[in-house]
Amino acid sequence: MDVLVTGGSGFVGCHLVGRLLEHGYHVRTTVRSTANTAKVAPLRALQDDHPGRLELFEADLLSDGSFDEAVKGCEVVFHVASPFFMPEKIKDGQRDMVEPALAGTRNVIASIERTPSVHRLVLTSTVGAIFGDYADVRAMEGQVLTEAYFNTTSTVENNPYHYAKTVAEQAAREAEKGQSRWRMVAVNPGLVLGPSLTPASESGSLFLLEELFKGYFFYGAPDFSFTTADVRDVADAHIAAAEKPDAHGRYIVAAETMTSFHDMARIIRTRYPRDLRLPRTRLPHWPVRILGPAFGLTQDYIRGHLGIRFRVDNSRTVKELGIVYRPVEETLLDHYEAWREQRKK
Repeated sequence: MDVLVTGGSGFVGCHLVGRLLEHGYHVRTTVRSTANTAKVAPLRALQDDHPGRLELFEADLLSDGSFDEAVKGCEVVFHVASPFFMPEKIKDGQRDMVEPALAGTRNVIASIERTPSVHRLVLTSTVGAIFGDYADVRAMEGQVLTEAYFNTTSTVENNPYHYAKTVAEQAAREAEKGQSRWRMVAVNPGLVLGPSLTPASESGSLFLLEELFKGYFFYGAPDFSFTTADVRDVADAHIAAAEKPDAHGRYIVAAETMTSFHDMARIIRTRYPRDLRLPRTRLPHWPVRILGPAFGLTQDYIRGHLGIRFRVDNSRTVKELGIVYRPVEETLLDHYEAWREQRKK
């Protein structure tokens, strides 16, 4: 089977391409520029390992018809490409987040509409399309995160990444309803962690952990927690969503319990006890509230996230997609060791 992965040079995309090749697929993938040797080097290595089964195409999320050539003859499209930056890194929410996510999704779907061979779209969404701020989960039944909800609180100004992914997923759902040839399945991962194959990746999840590893929080870990997902589990969930005929709707891919900065540091110190950059204590809430804005965190963001934890219902991915989640300890240690290796290089 021929399949297309958009954004193959990204953190998730590169893992997905590799797993698809291991499963025997003929894979096409898009990148912004094949001339960016650092970004495409892992894909070139996969081409060498799987001769004749991986093709690279250039495509621009904002350019109409840009994906037409890449999608020709494909039966499944995995639309992974979409930028993810942490809030403090976003300068213009509309330009940096919403336009690539929404226009990109529409352009990929337009190419699918022009390609009769495609019968399934697997869309990489996020748990952020289910809630805006963590505080939103408190209004959900049992204060448990499930696939039943859509984010209604994020805006371009307040959490533009979550807003962008929400409107992109909704646009894809509307397009699916307007026809009967192809079916869409959404994969909604938490914060994606694990070993990166792409040293040039700009993924926000990699940036966030790099702040922790470099010692930004050595004085104490702020009480922020995350729904976490191993990048390898995320890739496997995409493939299962494409292969299983009954897969439908959206699937949360995340550990059942959240992981805090303090938890992350504690886990990594079990193997690297002498790393003085890792925090050993939790910060009280008051200094975070006072100093957070100096680090790009608004008071609204702090109020909606600091100290808040909730349970995640990931049962659909377990029962319907057959995902066996890796322990978060394995994910974090692999993430940290891959980061150390890339720093050495």
